[in-house]
Amino acid sequence: MICKLSPSAPRLILFAGHAGTGKSTLAKKALPLIIEKTGEDFFFLDKDTVYGAYSAHVMELTTQNPNDRDSPYYLDNLRDWEYQGLLDIAKENLSLGVNVILVGPFSKEIQSGRMFNPEALGIASQTRISIAWIDLEENEARMRMQKRGDPRDEWKLAHWDQYAKRRIDPPDHLSIKRFDNHSFEAARFEKLIDELIK
Repeated sequence: MICKLSPSAPRLILFAGHAGTGKSTLAKKALPLIIEKTGEDFFFLDKDTVYGAYSAHVMELTTQNPNDRDSPYYLDNLRDWEYQGLLDIAKENLSLGVNVILVGPFSKEIQSGRMFNPEALGIASQTRISIAWIDLEENEARMRMQKRGDPRDEWKLAHWDQYAKRRIDPPDHLSIKRFDNHSFEAARFEKLIDELIK
């Protein structure tokens, strides 16, 4: 198979947002549309896939809870290194001219402004960055997390008031395209894709 590289500057597209909003589902639905519309291939990186098993092993060794992804221990000792590793993989692909789709909350990185700045990410300045921020009202997100029964949500659900304080809106920025995922509409979704790749 021949990979179709970006003809000019590589693209970095993020599907970001808080837990339970449907980031991964939408990103997978978006991938074939993005490839069709751009005529380019993309490397797909989901944080949970890349670091899920590794982080579960580390947390079981340290806290005896393999599903801990939100406690202060995890946030202080593992969280930032996971994200840096994910960005390093993206950086390597982008440097080779390979477009990248990243999936993960990225709330801290977006709030800091780092995700809008190729130089701050250590990637080529001509890299085209766009971010799909997936919105979902708090109670709906909580219900979806309860319904999906993912053990990695246990800490969030058991400490919801504490977790909910981290559910803050992203800053206003031209790179961010917001998408309310309460109900899926194909026309709205296609408009999001068009905004991400223009």
